[in-house]
Amino acid sequence: MDYNYTGKVVVITGASHGIGLCTAEEFARRGAQVCTIDVNGDPYFKGDIADKAVLEAFADKVIADHGHVDILINNAPPLSRGISSASYEDFLYAMQVGVTAPFYLAKLFQPHFAEKASIINISSSRDRMSQPETETYTAAKGGIAALTHALAVSLSGKVRVNSISPGWIDTGGNTYDGPDAVQQPAGRVGNPMDIASMILFLCSEQAGFITGENICIDGGMTRLMISHGDHGWTLNEN
Repeated sequence: MDYNYTGKVVVITGASHGIGLCTAEEFARRGAQVCTIDVNGDPYFKGDIADKAVLEAFADKVIADHGHVDILINNAPPLSRGISSASYEDFLYAMQVGVTAPFYLAKLFQPHFAEKASIINISSSRDRMSQPETETYTAAKGGIAALTHALAVSLSGKVRVNSISPGWIDTGGNTYDGPDAVQQPAGRVGNPMDIASMILFLCSEQAGFITGENICIDGGMTRLMISHGDHGWTLNEN
């Protein structure tokens, strides 16, 4: 299904590459006015969303330019460091980018959300599973998944709020075969359009009865049980 977002105001954080860039392009192609922010440089607004003043200046610009917001997509990724290397400041910074900024943008835009507005928070399959040394990223992604249902309840009747938990999404245009692909129940590694497609649906009227949900898009990996010696899986302890 192709969606029409003509005239809609869409705000996206972390839109300079990957999922954020793909999503911005897809909304723009469907007629939306897209307002983006990224610390690495952005044609609309460059800034670090860990900074309260930056968030306020960005929100002020969006409202000055457009007067309202239809869709807010919190996509900017938090810092990923583990317990062995992460400092207190690293952990705090990850929370500021991954949880505090999405909360504060929702708060700043709360008086300006249009009727039938939508918030999409990008979490991760790491909100339910982990690899070693990923504490800052994992904690932030778990936090935004929980923030989603809290906001859905608080903003009920005005804004639908949902989150998406991507698994392995390649953002470099690479092609994977062999074990990298076969290990995925879907038979391949994901790409940004896999996530952008779900965002387009969740923000549409077709998803009008969906709020407070987290949808995991990971090719089925979080449903795959792995035990040593089972179906060819082995644990290499070296």
